[in-house]
Amino acid sequence: MNRSLFAALLLTTAAPAGAQQSITTLPPPVVIDPRVAALRDDALANDHYAWDITEGLTTEVGQRLAATKAEERARQWALKRLASMGFANVHVEPFTMPVWTRGAESAEIVAPFPQKLAVAALGYSGSTGPGGITGQVVYFDSVDALRLAPDSAVRGKIVFIDHNMMPAQDGSGYGQFGAPRRQGPTIASLKGASGIVIRSIGTDHHRNPHTGVQYFTNGAKPIPAGALSVPDAEQLVRILKRGLPVTMRLTLVSDKSEGSQSGNVIAEVPGRDPKAPILLIGGHLDSWDLATGAIDDASGVAITTAAAKRIMDAGRPLRTIRIVWFGAEEPGGLGGKSYAVAHGKEPHAIAGESDFGADRVWRFSSQLMKSDPAAYAQLAASLAPLGITRNDKGEADGTDVEPIIGAGAPWVSLNQDGTRYFDWHHTPDDTLDKIDPAQLRQNVAAWTAMLAVLSGGIESGAKQPKRR
Repeated sequence: MNRSLFAALLLTTAAPAGAQQSITTLPPPVVIDPRVAALRDDALANDHYAWDITEGLTTEVGQRLAATKAEERARQWALKRLASMGFANVHVEPFTMPVWTRGAESAEIVAPFPQKLAVAALGYSGSTGPGGITGQVVYFDSVDALRLAPDSAVRGKIVFIDHNMMPAQDGSGYGQFGAPRRQGPTIASLKGASGIVIRSIGTDHHRNPHTGVQYFTNGAKPIPAGALSVPDAEQLVRILKRGLPVTMRLTLVSDKSEGSQSGNVIAEVPGRDPKAPILLIGGHLDSWDLATGAIDDASGVAITTAAAKRIMDAGRPLRTIRIVWFGAEEPGGLGGKSYAVAHGKEPHAIAGESDFGADRVWRFSSQLMKSDPAAYAQLAASLAPLGITRNDKGEADGTDVEPIIGAGAPWVSLNQDGTRYFDWHHTPDDTLDKIDPAQLRQNVAAWTAMLAVLSGGIESGAKQPKRR
């Protein structure tokens, strides 16, 4: 008897009836392309590109507030670095936007228990002027509580909004607990407040306030808007609980002007088929002005660029890989919107962004689960050895790629562990020492594997076209 037939008969007679069904319906095993595995493993063990970019950008440029001279220096730095690495079509696509800058800032309790507090102005805060403002503090435990309060309870006072954001691996608290920053200033202004301070949108207990963008909408007049460090916010809560009127002096000097410039820095690994849909990856070049923006987002542009470089070093992919160092993400994703206007009609095979620090990637999701199940299965199999699980219910992630995804581009999200991220996010603590080189390499390995799987095949020895 044929050996395979005998084995099949043996399985049929030995297995219970219920088991026969599961055996016949098991999906075929996914065989990982050994070239993908080799590229992934080499990145995990040996990548230095990501560290070199992160260290260089944070050391040689430092803070990179959108539309300022510092961000312009960052673009020039990026052009030189990307060209020296061998990328093609390296250029800047500029766009015009307002520029906001911070000046002197301070907060102190005048009565009943005089003391200084650590504060930072929120993006696009109104200015108190050098003399500051003084007013009675009125407390709310949420944005909704402020929204429901009568105008008379707020008018002429300094609003304080509290919350209780906790660490989460997926960073999910940021959506809910970011509301005091995003919506609070507008609501307070419309109700006649003279100013507003919030508990920082962060999970640390350092005396470092967290800045971040907010916009005055619905016709609200800009008022001074700041964030207290978490310990100082908790101190203010204890003072308020004494039941005595609390008076604060708040100084937030800032300036906003129109007609400044930002831009997206773009580079490519040209594919063998110029008509094939593009693999779009990147992060954002700008940062807040309180620190050097190591985790937000020097590491993001470094991770994605390093992965593209490793593909380029291996040969020439079928599909073009386009790296974008987006400008002006922090003030509201302006670089991503500009990119979508300029490139929204071009076919994209995928769009993905790294903008959640540099700790290890722990799960991934992609629209390919539905549109290309075979590629999705390859991704899952190639990422699994890095300890990365699949999230079949995941959504697109990345402020800068949202507009191009909205224009129809498929997406991929490689989700980093965010447990520590909001300890340092938008604070003076966002510095190079927060980056673990081993976890940074794991990120590069994940992005390298993703690009290798979706590249359409890498032709080793194929020459790259001349740069222009």
